[in-house]
Amino acid sequence: MRIVILGAGQVGSSVAENLVSEANDITVVDTDTARLRKLQDRLDLRTVVGNAGHPETLERAGAREADLILAVTQSDETNLVACKLAATMFNIPTRIARIRAADYLSHPEMFSPENFSVDTVICPEQVLTDYIAKLIEFPESLQVLEFAEGRVSLVAVRAFHGGPLVGKELQTIRKHLPKLDTRVAAIFRQDSPIIPDATTVIEAGDEVFFIAATEHIRGIMRELRRMDKPVKRVMIGGGGNIGRRLARAIEDHYDVKIIEYSRAGAEKLAAGLRSTLVLAGDVTDEDLLQAENMGDMDVYCALTNDDENNIMSSLLAKRMGVRRVVALINRGSYVNLVQAGQIDIAISPAQATIGTLLAHVRHGDCVAVHSLRRGAAEALELVAHGDAQSSKVVGRRIEDIDLPKGATIGAVARPLRPGGNGGKKQDGYEVLIAHHDTVIESGDHVIVFAISKRIVPKVEKLFQVSIGFL
Repeated sequence: MRIVILGAGQVGSSVAENLVSEANDITVVDTDTARLRKLQDRLDLRTVVGNAGHPETLERAGAREADLILAVTQSDETNLVACKLAATMFNIPTRIARIRAADYLSHPEMFSPENFSVDTVICPEQVLTDYIAKLIEFPESLQVLEFAEGRVSLVAVRAFHGGPLVGKELQTIRKHLPKLDTRVAAIFRQDSPIIPDATTVIEAGDEVFFIAATEHIRGIMRELRRMDKPVKRVMIGGGGNIGRRLARAIEDHYDVKIIEYSRAGAEKLAAGLRSTLVLAGDVTDEDLLQAENMGDMDVYCALTNDDENNIMSSLLAKRMGVRRVVALINRGSYVNLVQAGQIDIAISPAQATIGTLLAHVRHGDCVAVHSLRRGAAEALELVAHGDAQSSKVVGRRIEDIDLPKGATIGAVARPLRPGGNGGKKQDGYEVLIAHHDTVIESGDHVIVFAISKRIVPKVEKLFQVSIGFL
């Protein structure tokens, strides 16, 4: 696929790195020559220096032959203009724009074909906000990811010494949960993947991914892992875009405090938030943290723009007794260093948001993609099409599907049809946890877990219908 990426910042560079490894033809456009040179030294791609909103720049970037344009510059206006040019002058089929301003996002008619011609709008800050809010809702989890319009959830937990998971075969889960169906999709033990079967025994320290209907997640987690006390108090470090959005999203459900370094920024926050207590100060100021009873907090979220401040304030918070700390860390090398140490969850903004973009470059009918374990693995929501003659999955039981080694089908979300689909209705989907005798039907949304990105193309090919299917 020929892809033009406008903007070589954190998002653009991360997307380029992910896509170039999948044999895509990538061109990156930016005004910063040094940044482009650094990117080209690391990756096999083309770079073009210029303004992404100018037709001449897009021409040099190969827009006439492009299949997809991804506008992720720091300027919403540049991204909008670039998408309009891509549609009217270059006829690029797929146009994706990063938009940050809430005023633009509140007027979706702006993105219609007759206006700015944006096919998909992404707001990484909102994606991260939703991601962190889920971690606060389920504090025992390492990741909480949703599929099929939120009807299916994939949750990662860490098995601990003495926990109900440890030392038992997976087949015993069904005995513990006779009324709640779930499936363990994968296990990572000391960073090595394990494809589980009924006799697999969980060990302490294992990272366990299980999948279930979203409405059953709470009950399943109660059985599979010791539940922490409900979260009541949350401290947020940093009042930028993400910190502000998170405070606004959760302040009606929790007792929230937020620390913002800039006094002017703190005053603006206080005016825009309803019940959140806004503090002006440094997130690494130990005296301030003690004065605000950091040790009594259930969750601390370090969300400043500075990786070092996020790491240091998280370590301070943990030392003071905070139950759960979440740190936003941009540098991938830092994430790998601190994850699973004293910091409970280290979030890479790029990896948390990359799935929104990957869904548009996957082959076949791919509805959603989630990047797992810092990009090493993926979970995909693929729609099955065709019939038993034209498809390699439709009309077949899961045990008869030739899945590539390292891939597992975790669940099936089946759209309800008039007069059909027994079972419990879930606003348009019947959720089926995958078992060996589950039969895939045309139109099913199939949730597939791939322990390595290398096998994703094989999974995509499996779900593509034969050339004769109409």
